[in-house]
Amino acid sequence: MTRLIFLGPPGAGKGTQATLLSKFCQVPHISTGDILRSAVAEKTDLGQKAEAFMSAGELVPDELILDLILERLSQSDAVQGWILDGFPRNVPQAQFLDGLLEKISQPCEFVVNLDVPDEVLLSRLLSRGRQDDSEDVIRNRLVVYRQQTEPLIDFYRSRQQLVSVDGNQTVEVVTSELQKVVTA
Repeated sequence: MTRLIFLGPPGAGKGTQATLLSKFCQVPHISTGDILRSAVAEKTDLGQKAEAFMSAGELVPDELILDLILERLSQSDAVQGWILDGFPRNVPQAQFLDGLLEKISQPCEFVVNLDVPDEVLLSRLLSRGRQDDSEDVIRNRLVVYRQQTEPLIDFYRSRQQLVSVDGNQTVEVVTSELQKVVTA
């Protein structure tokens, strides 16, 4: 059974690798962004609540995100495992998630951290050519990541759940290393 959480800064390749690994393991890749968009599009009760925050330009509260994740992990395709990408983003969210996973008897096996140097991340993100990806914006996103999300690395390391993978390699090499982690 594969239950993984993916960590890493913007541009580390979390989405790409989570998608590839989910196919390899035959478990769903669960992205919090996708969950939000889907719930909003389907006009579920939780989606409508989330949409109210998103429309106002506010962050969706942790409790609502957790409810959406609980709803998603309760679906039949997630019973045999999942790869969670984009959540948790900070230690309090990780603690909330622990409680949720314990409640539904779906403990996380590993937390995978994709480690990539900042200059490589900057280059990758600038090459995507997105309008909102200016160098200043990207550098700020990396600062925010270091402040808010990086403490998760120590949190999960202290619990012996963290596996770090060098994300500054070809997609194929990173995928191969991740496949070794889940089949070990």
